[in-house]
Amino acid sequence: MQLIKDQQIIENEWQHADEISELPDGKITVPVSRWQTEREALISRGNIGLRLIAIDTLETIKDDLQHFKIIAIEFEKFNDGRGFSLAHLLRERYGYEGEIRAIGAVIRDQLYYLQRSGFDAFELSKGQDLQEALNAFGEFTVQSQPDVLHKKDVVLAGPWR
Repeated sequence: MQLIKDQQIIENEWQHADEISELPDGKITVPVSRWQTEREALISRGNIGLRLIAIDTLETIKDDLQHFKIIAIEFEKFNDGRGFSLAHLLRERYGYEGEIRAIGAVIRDQLYYLQRSGFDAFELSKGQDLQEALNAFGEFTVQSQPDVLHKKDVVLAGPWR
């Protein structure tokens, strides 16, 4: 499967493990509940990532962020904005510098805003054209709020400037 990372289409090297199944070989993400119960074994395994859902709180994992090469934030519905907040907090409050990946119900029209919130990788929902989705990153040239990843200056346009 392919995904978008750093505005390029690449092959996905990560698998998303669930809470109870045997862990596959290779690079995996696990849900917070599995991390909390198997923390030491997962650390010794290496190549570990964390998978968050909207109701997860970052306070419970803030001291473990250095162990995760990737944090995947799952969107159950495309119109649920809590994942945006999780990414923003990971970057701004907790200083997480690894990959933050949007997974689940992720559509092309969200990519620009997801990136500005702190995401740098995107597993789009089935049926999305990745090549066409790359266009989403260049559609807006004026911002009215800061960019989490790039710290772009805010540009005000219009009669109020």
